[in-house]
Amino acid sequence: MDSNTENSWKSFGAEVNLEKLQKVAAELILPGRFILRPLSAALELVTRLLAWVLGCSLVRRHFHLMLSGLVLFGPLLSFWVSRYSIFANGNHYLYRKFLRSTWGWTCILTGSFISLLSFSARRSVSLTLRHLSRIGLAGLLWWGCRRLLTLLEDAAGACYEPLAPVQDAHSSPAPGQPLLLLHENQSKASCLKANMMWRGYEVSQETLVLCLCCLLLVEELSVFGRYLAQERRLHRSPSSPLGVLFLLCVVLLIIWMVLLLCVLAYFPAWPSQQLGGALGYLGWRGLYQGWYRLTPSQGSPGLPGEGLFNGRL
Repeated sequence: MDSNTENSWKSFGAEVNLEKLQKVAAELILPGRFILRPLSAALELVTRLLAWVLGCSLVRRHFHLMLSGLVLFGPLLSFWVSRYSIFANGNHYLYRKFLRSTWGWTCILTGSFISLLSFSARRSVSLTLRHLSRIGLAGLLWWGCRRLLTLLEDAAGACYEPLAPVQDAHSSPAPGQPLLLLHENQSKASCLKANMMWRGYEVSQETLVLCLCCLLLVEELSVFGRYLAQERRLHRSPSSPLGVLFLLCVVLLIIWMVLLLCVLAYFPAWPSQQLGGALGYLGWRGLYQGWYRLTPSQGSPGLPGEGLFNGRL
């Protein structure tokens, strides 16, 4: 009898503790809901606003002109920027973590966005892979351009080793550049690695990939507004992970624009940067204004959004 009474008291105490925990949890969740609701509403508003801006025909048709003006006239900012700014340091965190892996960041975030958008819209694996192949083709273009430019730079340049001039005891030091010893059969990478001087013609690969990635991001993100309109028409709520990916891609686009402006303003190199921007523009033009406008039977993956929102594959 005593053991039964003791067990009943223990079960009663456990029930009381469980009720207390439920009350405490309810008290903590209630203010959290009031905080999350306005944040969720603000996030949805910002997402729809950015989707409308990027999907606007004015932005899509003239973004490349704005980018061209930035590449052409951006180096003029070097007359006003401070050489003591943190962005004038080539080892800045943004340059080390983002500029040297521009295509990697763009490929990961944009590829994830395209995959989730295509599958959420049509639930078709083949269609998703077809749209995802656009990133693969752009990656092949960037790899080919980088290899070709590296070969041209090695062929058109030469490696020199600076030497201190030999002086007599009674002669004064000669003004001007130090003597240069030519090293043949040296690539640009091995020359710079050996702390020697490389002189020759080059094209800015940083400007090329930044321009290409900016144009690619605008093209791929411009269809998100159509996805939101379709979900609203079907009375479905948009995918939250897709909205987060969209915002991350927009943030990435802003980072690339800021980096491009910093490179042009703090490290001007005319006409190397302008040639790089021109090649990036031509790459985007050949893909999104040329190849991707062909039919799938001609080996084209199609334009962004094609077959996703109009009921056709």
